Amino acid sequence: MQTEFNLDQYLSEGVETIIKDALAASLKNPKETAFLLSYALSAKKAENARARFAKEGRHIPSFLIASITNRCNLHCAGCYARANHICHDGEQDALLTDDEWNRIFSQAEQIGVSFILLAGGEPMLRRGVVERAAGHRDLLFPVFTNGTLLSDGMLRLLDEHRNLVPIVSIEGNPEQTDARRGAGTYEALTRHMEQMRDQGILFGASVTLTTENFSVVTGDTFLKDLRSLGAKVVFFVDYVPADAGTEALAPGEREREALAARLDHLRAKQDGTIYVSFPGDEQYSGGCLAAGRGFFHINPTGGAEPCPFSPVSDTSLRQVSLLEALDSPLFQRLRASDFMKEQHTGACALFGKDDELAALCGTQA
Repeated sequence: MQTEFNLDQYLSEGVETIIKDALAASLKNPKETAFLLSYALSAKKAENARARFAKEGRHIPSFLIASITNRCNLHCAGCYARANHICHDGEQDALLTDDEWNRIFSQAEQIGVSFILLAGGEPMLRRGVVERAAGHRDLLFPVFTNGTLLSDGMLRLLDEHRNLVPIVSIEGNPEQTDARRGAGTYEALTRHMEQMRDQGILFGASVTLTTENFSVVTGDTFLKDLRSLGAKVVFFVDYVPADAGTEALAPGEREREALAARLDHLRAKQDGTIYVSFPGDEQYSGGCLAAGRGFFHINPTGGAEPCPFSPVSDTSLRQVSLLEALDSPLFQRLRASDFMKEQHTGACALFGKDDELAALCGTQA
């Protein structure tokens, strides 16, 4: 079982492994190889920038999570964002504009951020923001998408801008995926993954881990199928029991221990795939990485939040810079508290602590 794990180092080494694999296949995939070599230099530049800030006593996280929209074209069973009214089908109120997101991306480059995870809602619904992200070639943008909107036009954008890395959501076998995401979703996902594989586009998969699909999605057959479809990254994300009566679906201690041992085995094999567990890897990285310790979350209207599972904010990126947001009163109080060191229950160290977080903000939950 894992005893110590450096997530930043693992992700950096994983990119290096992908670069080596791409070099070996450079005649088949020159676009991806050229980008990855360029990005390796960019990542080193970002690392040096973070080191300069560290000498000044300021910690800069290597990645951020940006939810660029609160709309989605699917209604997945057990969706945390819909259950908490973060994601909805109504009118969009005061969302950050394409230009405002572009300014945030520029600031991220300047202070040494390497990755920005684009999420939602469904981020492909904000093509303008995705296009702005594409222009920041020193940043890598994993785009967490349900995969149903990967049209020919979107695939062309991904082909032309290799710093956009789609991470498609899949729940296991066809029955499990369609049961959660809607009939026909699995077939659409696999078709789009085959298209990306055939075009040599780097992509990954995100799996919501539950007690029901655990044995399937951590098994050799499912992971082999993902590799054959071309996935180079697999994210295991714990199910968040937002809907009443679904608490039993959330991975417990037994599943977390089994996943840790499984990840040790998979990573040791070095099969050309990066495996990440969230929030599981955090407990082996010295505690919760939210609130700027390892990342923070920017919501669709610009609020700086500890993480997507703790939607509380006292600072807006509309009024302050990214660097100033890292020193928000809420983030400083959280980093000084014991919350970040607590064991994960059901989802993460901050899940279910809305009242405590609101108190740190000086507001009522």
